[in-house]
Amino acid sequence: MSKIKLAARAGKTDISGIRKVFDLAAGLKNPINLSIGQPDFDVPETIRQKACEAINGKLNSYTPTQGRADLLAALNAKHGNNYQSGEMIITSAVSGGLNLSFLALLDEGDEVLIPDPYFVMYKQLALMMGAKPVYYDTYPDWKLPLEKIESLITSKTKAIVIGSPSNPTGVVYSADELKALATILDKHDIIAISDEIYDIFCYDQEFASIADYYRDRTLLLKGFSKSHAMTGWRLGYAAGPKELVQTMAKFQQFTFVCAPSIAQYAGLEALNVDMGKYVAEYKLKRDKIYNGLIGHGYTVEKPGGAFYIFPQVPWGTDEEFVAKCIENQLLVIPGSVFSEKHTHFRISYAASEETIERGLEVLGKLVKQ
Repeated sequence: MSKIKLAARAGKTDISGIRKVFDLAAGLKNPINLSIGQPDFDVPETIRQKACEAINGKLNSYTPTQGRADLLAALNAKHGNNYQSGEMIITSAVSGGLNLSFLALLDEGDEVLIPDPYFVMYKQLALMMGAKPVYYDTYPDWKLPLEKIESLITSKTKAIVIGSPSNPTGVVYSADELKALATILDKHDIIAISDEIYDIFCYDQEFASIADYYRDRTLLLKGFSKSHAMTGWRLGYAAGPKELVQTMAKFQQFTFVCAPSIAQYAGLEALNVDMGKYVAEYKLKRDKIYNGLIGHGYTVEKPGGAFYIFPQVPWGTDEEFVAKCIENQLLVIPGSVFSEKHTHFRISYAASEETIERGLEVLGKLVKQ
């Protein structure tokens, strides 16, 4: 039997490095898991009740492709009613929004500016579209390298992806940085795709969005997965230029069809739930993991948001160091999963204090090897 001839894009797309770590750790008993990028608290009860109410009320059918009108209205109100009809769509999480926006914007050969380090999907989606990811290097402090970004812009540059707060570094961009970036993008007529899935997890400053300074050319991507622990519910939204959002809606008709109807109904309740106590708890966890790493002699920038920290490996490559971590029951992710470099590793502190303490104990031993 002849071998199946797959599409060329299959060879350009790698299996997620995060999944590779999970495979390596499959045989571990009682692992110290600091690898998973999802909250360690559950969806608040009132949101779960609304989902059950939707199921029992037989609200199980398709919704309009663009999403429920009441949820769209509530989300627009959250944004000061700044978006007109057709400028917002409910997506199957931010991942769905990223997929649709790349489909709508990128042709083969187009260039898209992506931060390094980056969320894994940015690079892989660009390659899947036949576009070229062009990396703006944010090492060593993860701040926006404004001059570097402008130097990378060419006639083929279509868009720039911004992630703040960031996965994997936890950096939060300041209003001044975003204002300066908006000036550059406006000069070159570049679309900004702003991944804001971690927007409530800001610990040391107010969250700022590039849409505040570059509204007409910014696509916001937001969702409920991280803020409300609704990772499996696949609920997000996109807001931005009408022509772009409507094109995304057209592609949604032939891909996702619509975001999950039950999750959309529950999303109305989620908007009314105060998640402040969880944010406060994660700030304490951020401080614990950061102080612990510094105390053990690691080189690391203090993250301002999300629930990740991105230390430099104390010896060897990131793969070598993470392999040794896994030998010691500790699950972390090699930095090269998120970067073109092999110098760092990612810790998710979305875990119990006990797990964080166990992880720090192992890291304290390994730094000396």
